[in-house]
Amino acid sequence: MSRFEQAQTPKLPHRGSRATLTPDHLLDTPLSALLAELDVTLDDSEIADPGFTGAAVVTQDRIVLSMRLGQPPCERDAIARLLLGQALNVPLPPLPGPYRITEM
Repeated sequence: MSRFEQAQTPKLPHRGSRATLTPDHLLDTPLSALLAELDVTLDDSEIADPGFTGAAVVTQDRIVLSMRLGQPPCERDAIARLLLGQALNVPLPPLPGPYRITEM
């Protein structure tokens, strides 16, 4: 199965279980457990630009996170949680100055 086909395969849990995701759960659960719980795929991006921290591809029923290789682990963790929070409409505090979210 190609990556494109994988991205088109329904994976997100039912809307009811997504609605129960709280900021505390999003921020406190170990990232690997959170990704498994939500069945979110985290891929390494081919984008090497240090200004690129990550992206979330969101379809009707699936989220794929794409993160830059070589990112510091703490940045990767924080950005993955932020992208998930944005994708699932979980209220989170604003980002620090050098970071910003761009929706396309």
